Amino acid sequence: MKSTGTTTRTPVWDLFVRFGHWILAAAFLIAYFTEDDLMTVHTWAGYLTASVVVLRILWGFVGSPHARFRDFLFTPRQAWHYLIDLLRGRADRHIGHSPAGAVMVYALLIGVLLTGVSGMMVYAYEEQAGPLAGAVASQYHGLTDRERERAFDRAEDFWEEAHELTANLTLLLVLLHIGGVLLASFAHRENLIASMVSGNKRPQDELRNT
Repeated sequence: MKSTGTTTRTPVWDLFVRFGHWILAAAFLIAYFTEDDLMTVHTWAGYLTASVVVLRILWGFVGSPHARFRDFLFTPRQAWHYLIDLLRGRADRHIGHSPAGAVMVYALLIGVLLTGVSGMMVYAYEEQAGPLAGAVASQYHGLTDRERERAFDRAEDFWEEAHELTANLTLLLVLLHIGGVLLASFAHRENLIASMVSGNKRPQDELRNT
């Protein structure tokens, strides 16, 4: 427990969680807005987002206490009730992820991972490159040239649409996440954005609103 002036602070978010959070946010936005004219930047930003998500999932099993998934296992019902209470200004404060925040974490991890995988599939079809190119090419062995071209075009169109859909849905989740953080910061009188920079929050004995 740390003391800053007269305010005691409790370490909550470890270095990996904080750096991973901001790197993931920056890489996703860079990838989202650099698709056509800056394809190299788009591709490597996509690789970075997928890599951070995979590492974050692993960290959810071996990381610090509040980084582990078992610390924020909540049901959809709990998340819904927390959100309603938050809108009413009477939600309990959580030292780690709140129930609604936990659901958003899972949704964002899934959304970014699906966006990354679909993006690599698009790259494999369009450029015949990337980590999935070999798997894609192996699907069309034994087909005639005409059959291969038709199947290839259908699959390419599917993955392009899937990539666009998952990217847009993930961006929507990001915007909802930002709105939720701002709302919770106001309701609990705590700057949650600053806590994701410093890693510290108010201590456990201040969990309820005053």
